[in-house]
Amino acid sequence: MSKQKSAQSDPKSDSFAAPTQKKRIKLALLISFALLLLIFGEHLSRNFLLPALAPRVDGTSNAFSVSAFSLLQRIDAKLCKALKCINRPVSDFSAWKIISVTLTPENAREGLKSPSNPSLLRMEIQNRLAIPVLLPNVEIIFTDAEEFELKTMTFAPEDWLPSSWKESHTDFLKMGAPAGETIQSDLPITLPANAAGYRVRVLYPQ
Repeated sequence: MSKQKSAQSDPKSDSFAAPTQKKRIKLALLISFALLLLIFGEHLSRNFLLPALAPRVDGTSNAFSVSAFSLLQRIDAKLCKALKCINRPVSDFSAWKIISVTLTPENAREGLKSPSNPSLLRMEIQNRLAIPVLLPNVEIIFTDAEEFELKTMTFAPEDWLPSSWKESHTDFLKMGAPAGETIQSDLPITLPANAAGYRVRVLYPQ
């Protein structure tokens, strides 16, 4: 007669398998929890992190940064939709690049030193970030031949933006300038007496 043995599990093998399986489940839960914290942490601090991580659209950022940030934006947009958050543009003056500025007196023969010579300031600036940015003020500082400041003129966005741009971006004060947007503006100004030079910068009111 042949003897048959019933299949029985090894108690030692079971005792080792149980803790290993528990460790794997615990590790998976910890990783999932860490990812959730990372995602929601990014979302809660989005107004700080997004401009810090946003690549530039002027060709100075590498392709990997652009792709990674595009993925982050898609995740952030889904979270915003689910959590009903308000997607506000950021205020970051370093996002703005002044591409060109030219000041042309109406009477070129009189030059900048004419006390009553109306002039035209032609400016082109760009939002270099891959996210919308609030529109800044534009400040023009006039100096004399010794570079002492004579006069400062400040233009709010509604004053320096061209009419055609404002008409096509009706909610520009809340929505800001789109990513990579380039804006050209012509500002008629009257030069101060003895003006020999000028500087242009962008800033946000405090």
